[in-house]
Amino acid sequence: MDEVMNGTPRIGVLGGGSWATAIVKMLSNNMERVNWWMRNEGSVAHLKKYGHNPKYIQSIAFDMDIVHVTTSMQEVIDSSDIIVIAIPSAFLDSTVKEHQPKGMDEKIVFSAIKGVINEYDAIPARYIHKEFRTPYDQIGIIAGPCHAEEVASEKLSYLTLACPNLDHAAAMADLMRTRYIKTSISEDVFGTEISAVLKNVYAVAAGICHGLGYGDNFQSVLISNAIIEIKRFVDAIHEVHRDVKTSAYLGDLLVTAYSPFSRNRTFGTMVGKGYSVKGAMMEMNMVAEGYYAAKGIHEMNKKFMVDMPIADAVYNILYERISPVIEMRLVADKLT
Repeated sequence: MDEVMNGTPRIGVLGGGSWATAIVKMLSNNMERVNWWMRNEGSVAHLKKYGHNPKYIQSIAFDMDIVHVTTSMQEVIDSSDIIVIAIPSAFLDSTVKEHQPKGMDEKIVFSAIKGVINEYDAIPARYIHKEFRTPYDQIGIIAGPCHAEEVASEKLSYLTLACPNLDHAAAMADLMRTRYIKTSISEDVFGTEISAVLKNVYAVAAGICHGLGYGDNFQSVLISNAIIEIKRFVDAIHEVHRDVKTSAYLGDLLVTAYSPFSRNRTFGTMVGKGYSVKGAMMEMNMVAEGYYAAKGIHEMNKKFMVDMPIADAVYNILYERISPVIEMRLVADKLT
């Protein structure tokens, strides 16, 4: 694998949503070819003809001499050395079961999945290792803080590439770096990935509070306590030295909790305003990863028993149907 990364690796991206679209845009700045799998045949046909994803971030124009898009997942895997998975966590397992991809154990795999795999209450790195038998030192994660919409408009953004093999992380960081994308590297795959899952739960919490009419003063205290909960949980899962004040942890939490682009904050705001969970999802017509993450983290925490009042409140509101007003009053009494 080292010889692959030392040369010019071939890259394939799996997924057709906004984040996959943004990742292909970044990679196509530095690559002579990017292989791209999308499920929807109509979207593939549109891309080939017009150079735009018709469903997500239509403002991005692709050079179709560089981007090779197909509905054959196996074709993308076979023609790539590095696979970037950007399929929403809610659909990953069913998509894998449908397509039965082969040869993933021989690839370097970077996860751009922002959630837990609900069927197994597992973070993506564990799922990739168990499902594809990909060695952990060949598994990395692409973390923010970075919204796809700002990548589309080429606003200055930052990414963290985490992998146990720092050479893989550094090589991927080079491939994703552009004049508007700054990159850094880390060895902390599990901590970065769990933090990326949890920040969606806390973004839902921030949205719920916003929908209930809480102000900026309360929101700042809520998010200050959220990063404490994140540190507590990731240390319990995988205790290594990490600074949660850096951008991969705190920065990713802040952008997701406060940004108008955040679908999780938007989803939480609708729930806070009185929408049912189902109604909010139908209205958004997009996946709010925080909904699934709340349950996954709740199930994972049955083993570790970490004190997480904010995450627990989100779970109770979304899955136990407890009133957001009641839950957030209880949370407010516990914040410091």
